[in-house]
Amino acid sequence: MQNKGLVKLFALLFGLVSIYQLSFTFKANQVEKAAQEVAINKIPESDPDFRAKRSAEEANYLQSVATDTVFNIGIAKFTYNDVKSKAMNLGLDLKGGINVILQVSVKDILKGLANNTKNPVFNKALNDAEELQKNSQNTYLEDFFLAFDKIKGDTKLASPDIFYTKALDGEIEGNMSDDDVKAVIRTKIDESIVSAFEVLRKRIDEFGVTSPNIQRLGSSGRILVELPGVKDVERATSLLQSTAQLEFWDAYKGEQFFNFLAQANDVLKETAEVKKDTLTAEPQDEENATDSTIDDLLGEAATDSTAVQTVNPLFDLIRGQGYQGGPVIAQFEIKDKTKVLNYLNSPKVRALLPAEMRYTKFAFGKPEKDSEIVDLYALVGNRDNVPQLSGAVVTDARNDFGQTNKPTVSMQMNAKGAKIWEEMTGKAYAQGTQIAIVLDNIVYSAPGVTTGPISGGNSEISGNFTLNEAVDLANVLRAGKLPASADIISSEVVGPSLGQEAIDSGTMSFLIALVLVLVWMILYYGKAGGFADVAMALNILLIFGILSGLGAVLTLPGIAGIVLTIGMSVDANVIIFERIREEIAKGKGQKEAIQDGFSNALSSILDANITTGLTALILFIFGTGPIKGFATTLLIGIGTSLFTAIFITRLLVDWYVNRGGKLEFSTAITKNLFRNLSIEFLKKRKIAYVISGAFILVSLGSLFTNGLDQGVDFVGGRTYQVRFAQDVNASEIADVLKGAFGSADAKTVGGDNQLKITTKYKVNETGTEVDEEIRLKLFNTLQPYMAGLSYEQFIDLNDENKQVGLMQSFKVSPTIADDIKQASFWAILGSLIVVFLYILFRFKKWQFSLGAVAAVFHDVLMVLGVFSLTYRFMPFSMEIDQAFIAAILTVIGYSLNDTVIVFDRIREYVNEHTNWNFDKVVDVSLSSTLGRTLNTSSTTLVVLLSIFIFGGESIRGFMFALIVGIIVGTYSSLFIATPLMYDTVKREEDKKKIKE
Repeated sequence: MQNKGLVKLFALLFGLVSIYQLSFTFKANQVEKAAQEVAINKIPESDPDFRAKRSAEEANYLQSVATDTVFNIGIAKFTYNDVKSKAMNLGLDLKGGINVILQVSVKDILKGLANNTKNPVFNKALNDAEELQKNSQNTYLEDFFLAFDKIKGDTKLASPDIFYTKALDGEIEGNMSDDDVKAVIRTKIDESIVSAFEVLRKRIDEFGVTSPNIQRLGSSGRILVELPGVKDVERATSLLQSTAQLEFWDAYKGEQFFNFLAQANDVLKETAEVKKDTLTAEPQDEENATDSTIDDLLGEAATDSTAVQTVNPLFDLIRGQGYQGGPVIAQFEIKDKTKVLNYLNSPKVRALLPAEMRYTKFAFGKPEKDSEIVDLYALVGNRDNVPQLSGAVVTDARNDFGQTNKPTVSMQMNAKGAKIWEEMTGKAYAQGTQIAIVLDNIVYSAPGVTTGPISGGNSEISGNFTLNEAVDLANVLRAGKLPASADIISSEVVGPSLGQEAIDSGTMSFLIALVLVLVWMILYYGKAGGFADVAMALNILLIFGILSGLGAVLTLPGIAGIVLTIGMSVDANVIIFERIREEIAKGKGQKEAIQDGFSNALSSILDANITTGLTALILFIFGTGPIKGFATTLLIGIGTSLFTAIFITRLLVDWYVNRGGKLEFSTAITKNLFRNLSIEFLKKRKIAYVISGAFILVSLGSLFTNGLDQGVDFVGGRTYQVRFAQDVNASEIADVLKGAFGSADAKTVGGDNQLKITTKYKVNETGTEVDEEIRLKLFNTLQPYMAGLSYEQFIDLNDENKQVGLMQSFKVSPTIADDIKQASFWAILGSLIVVFLYILFRFKKWQFSLGAVAAVFHDVLMVLGVFSLTYRFMPFSMEIDQAFIAAILTVIGYSLNDTVIVFDRIREYVNEHTNWNFDKVVDVSLSSTLGRTLNTSSTTLVVLLSIFIFGGESIRGFMFALIVGIIVGTYSSLFIATPLMYDTVKREEDKKKIKE
């Protein structure tokens, strides 16, 4: 080997750099452990709020040492912030946290650009676009344009009541064509999404999460946000979804509406009595019982059997009144908010308002902590429903403490806002009224003005805040409001206790796999196997060092990728050692055999790793989250395993031999194993065709009848992983859940006390309120099985030692599920095309490409068939999701790896043995590579089985797919790919061309 000194230098430098990078991870963990110990010593478990307080204490400690020197390397000094920024990042499945995809509402942006026009064509096009989105790969904007063009008639986008508005003056003119307007609107939409991205980024930066990740996904208005380590999930989701629509409204005095409430109650009571009489007198006439006018008036109450018998529909809901001269009309329970607003905003009730109050805006306040009671306010509205002052004038905001030492938010306005604020406060002072401060349609406070007009633009928001709420509100006000609502269309929430379990199981599987492979290499190849083990250990160090240096995120599938890399590293050494053994068997001397063995193995190793690398690259491009982590470690592992197998193993072998050592590259047991095999594989190909054909037919039959267990990734829905205090029956729980949700499924995962629960209930609805409603419904349904667990304990993901309750949740909307399915299809198709072209390039004959790709199709169908036939009774989840697609692509890469090794040997023997018949060349090539094939497959299977058994429930289905794929991939490279290649080369002249 040339340039040994350079290789040694590179190996030394790479190793030292990797140790240097990993040292920051160890130091960061040490500091964070110290923070935990400080928090535990300060806050006893007897404190009812000890988890939240410990979390805050940890954060305070880490903040206090953020700029302190905590690590010295020579003369270099590093603060905790420096150390943390260089430490390895753990993904959600290892650390806990939240991963969401937000959909910025392009519909809202369009409505804003059109000044909330009432144009019927425009609004119908908006609604039609929503319908198109359900089965479309277009963006919402493109579907809106399609819908508009279909129904526009003579209406133009540049109409005065659509986009030819004051807000777009100078950019859109009345004489512009629709195509020209579309170009402007596309630009404006893109600017709005960029603005939303920046607003969210600023909010996240100030939230205090370590290693957050925020990415814009294409041009669809989707934004990916990953917050590893977040424990307060509700706080995080609220921060992300809050539009921060701050408004200042004049408020009426509560007593001005006491008579109105009485009149409204009488109208509602009369209507309720009419409905009750109708139901009693004519029970057979269901249409009369659901009169649309009554439904409009009663809102939710129209379908509530208790509401129609209420004596006083509105008064019976009142739980308190405001004070004299104050802005509160009355108090209600939180659960009745929607019903009360439906009552008050119904046409017959609003008709009771005096003419000067006909634009009154009813809004509820922010409830106190742990209270179920909320205040109702009446705000001075106007025809355009526009507030007197908006949050756009706020230039700065800070959390503070008010006169009562409670958290508040102080704000500073710009000159324009300061002037309007002075006028509003002056008017309120003169009339003795209040000004309501409204954020996202919730009245946070409605202070009176007691000292005269407030000049200078300073103001304060108070409203029963916790400190975190005040911090977050100041944060979102500083960052600015979102240009439109942002709904969570996909989310994954993992509790820290589940993350710790994943770390433990991942570490266990990694160590077991590593030990088994290290021992196997020594047992099979003797001292040479020991040298391969040293190279493998360096390989692992390099992988972790590079991951840390790149700032990549380590996930549980990422650990699986590293462990799989161990198998690939073994594969390269096996190829080399088997070739050396062949050269020794030919009678060559030790040094010459080693030289030729490494040289002859190089082509096969490169081809095998490049094909696997191509599929890993496609997986990296199309994958998201943990799957991208798997692809990242696989790609890094391919590079490092090539370097260590080809160069480091060679250095160690040459060093030993040059010192006079003797290497057999085998042990007494394995010395003659797989020697002088002469199996006539081609004569058995027809039997293999029949067996494979029969199983493929069975697989296709099962796929058409049983189908596959598609996960929410592909069909949309919500999934919850729930752990019980005792074993439960999945079928029984599923039946109970169906009664509550209409459709639900429950599967045992891990032990019999843990279920994965999936439902499509309200799958098209988004928002924190819907998520909360479904979690509450889930808890109420499962409460008999929860051994006295409270709702707060059930949903609490802050507990790092949590053993019972909600452990993980996952949500995907149908729209994004369709996109994921489409991306998965293109990923698989793309990998097949790329690999076909690569093999064609390397072997110059289409027959090789055809055989390889046909074998891959065979393997994919086999894996799909096994999943379709067995998913109903397997004791672990076999859902078809993004992880499964990653497994399929990995199987493609591995199958091609095997096939390419065989093809490479065929090409070599064709040129070496020009007098052999082609069938003999094929059979001898298959026989000579059988040792390598079985050795590599068995070691890889050992690795995968260790992950399957010890690696955690969340990747068990993923591992099972890989195990099945390795088995069928090994089979297909011997009995499908090569025989098909042989059969397509039928003519003698074609067989001769193979030799060229």
